[in-house]
Amino acid sequence: MITKSPFRKQIIVPMSQDNINTIIIHANKHIFNINRLLKSIKSDVMANFIYLDSRGIVVTTNKIALSSDMNIIEKYIKESNNINSNDVLSSWLS
Repeated sequence: MITKSPFRKQIIVPMSQDNINTIIIHANKHIFNINRLLKSIKSDVMANFIYLDSRGIVVTTNKIALSSDMNIIEKYIKESNNINSNDVLSSWLS
């Protein structure tokens, strides 16, 4: 998972094109589920939408996410049905 900068509210999740297509087709469901998980840990962060980037998918949030929030988003994406979790890359850059 890569954040573009500490001032942006975007989380980039690099993955293969097949996984990108699967995530984008059901983006609304994924946003709902991510927000439910974030709410369960009493986080103030909420995911707004998912869109494509040249490196993978981008999950935008209402505010800058803490590393615990980013871990929840990454874990949800990796454990999503119908994607190959081996093609989701884990890397942290600021």
